Formats: sequence, structure tokens, C-alpha cells
Amino acid sequence: MSKFIIQVNGSAYGTSASVNALRFSQAALLAGHQIICVFFYQDGVYNSTDLSLPASDENDVISDWKQLAQSHQLPLVNCVSAALRRGIVSKQDASENGLSHWNVGESFIMGGLGELVTGIESADRLISF
Repeated sequence: MSKFIIQVNGSAYGTSASVNALRFSQAALLAGHQIICVFFYQDGVYNSTDLSLPASDENDVISDWKQLAQSHQLPLVNCVSAALRRGIVSKQDASENGLSHWNVGESFIMGGLGELVTGIESADRLISF
């Protein structure tokens, strides 16, 4: 079986990148493959906001990522630089920068490109969406 790192570059809505990455991840895990982490980069960091409220008849992609992570102990990692420049702020970053609000869900962790590179070294494949 293969070990993957999934890189998501597209937002939860407006492109198919996130949904395609989610479906690929679900299928890979079901087939017995391992996902080392899902790394959200560029506009992909918008997948981590707790302030997205899709209509009741729409798929909640962000919630689906959280459920997948919880079910498979799958790390969901935001590129901290990409996130902060887009107003995607974790509780820790808010505290460190004197902000009273944050919007990153607890299922997501902030990390850097170094974590992506380290993960790539132990993965068989990097799949980007």
C-alpha cells in the first residue's frame, strides 16, 4: 500500500479542488492506503474556517474534512503563512498577535512548508489538488 500526502490548493467552494481531494482521500483510505497528512496551501486554507455556513441543501465540505480527520486520526495542516495573509487565524495566532477572534477549527493545525517537505520525504506520493 502507498503512503500519500494530499495538498489542497483550492478553497472549499468555488473550485472542485477540495471536493476532489476529499473524495480521493476517502477512496485511498478505504483501499487501505495511508495518508500522512493533508496540507492546505494557497486558497486551500479557506477549508479550515469555522465561519463557513453552507446552505442546508449543500454539501458541507469543511465538516467532511473534519469528520475524515477524526475518523482516521488524519492531520489537517494549514500553511501558516498562506492562512494568515488570507485572514485565516488560529486561536494561538490570535493570542500571539493581540486579536480577540480566530476562525480556524480545532481539527486543523498550523504548520509551515518545512512540515510538507518533511512529510514528502516519508511519503510515496504527493497528490496536489
